[in-house]
Amino acid sequence: MDLQSLLTDIARETAPVLGEGKVADYIPALASVDPRRFGLALATMDGQVLGTGDWQTPFSIQSISKVFTLALVLARDGEALWDRVGREPSGNPFNSLVQLEYEKGLPRNPFINAGALVVTDRLISLRGNASTELVSFLNAEAGAGAAHVDEAVAASEAEKGHRNAALAHFLASHNRLVNPVDTVLQAYFDQCSIAMTCEGLAQAALFLANHGLRADGTRLFSRSEAKRVNSVMLTCGTYDAAGDFAYRVGLPGKSGVGGGLLAILPERGVLCAWGPALDSHGNSVAGVEALDRFTTKTGWSVF
Repeated sequence: MDLQSLLTDIARETAPVLGEGKVADYIPALASVDPRRFGLALATMDGQVLGTGDWQTPFSIQSISKVFTLALVLARDGEALWDRVGREPSGNPFNSLVQLEYEKGLPRNPFINAGALVVTDRLISLRGNASTELVSFLNAEAGAGAAHVDEAVAASEAEKGHRNAALAHFLASHNRLVNPVDTVLQAYFDQCSIAMTCEGLAQAALFLANHGLRADGTRLFSRSEAKRVNSVMLTCGTYDAAGDFAYRVGLPGKSGVGGGLLAILPERGVLCAWGPALDSHGNSVAGVEALDRFTTKTGWSVF
């Protein structure tokens, strides 16, 4: 299979939907991003890194960072983390306060904002500076300079992050956070403001396609733990549209409101698409379309 030609064909076929949806303008720093930008990258287990379009243009990874934060905590804590956060799909918007109140401060899963705040809190306890630890990990997997915190986006997140602050304070009121709320929020805003390319993200996530083995051949965590991260991505990684994503794409995936969309091809590689215009659930319209076309053409899904 000529993978480069395949990616080029998919980009061409995806072009009609570019611009459909809306950029995440509630984060001021993302409001001016061109909604018609598009990139698609594939990193394979045999060392190929291919792409098309804006695949080497940095963008704000936003909630895709939650996959890597979760992995770093599981690598140290193992099953203990699941005493603090659930593993079930939310069925509600990713920043829902109602669900958190109804469930007495126990987040439904680690990929909604409340759950990610709890995971970030734990990474702070384990490592001290959570965002520094995360950036170091991403650069180790994808190459030096592949990831950095975009300070302008982080400031924008903090300025308008009232709902996340409300979630954090509610979690603290139920003793779900160990560290000070302001410390957790800053680390959370920083991690969501990391800038990377499709190329870098695809390379950084290869350990999930390779059963927990990192780029240098060392093991981050067990084969079983890699399976568990992938399973939570499949059921929870695209917010309250996870069922539709599984139906269309058939891969573990994680989206971010910066327009990024990461998908794991177990034992084959990692796909990353970027299309800033989002659907009503916060997922990239062009990204879902492209990944749907990829798995349809190749048959490379988990089903």
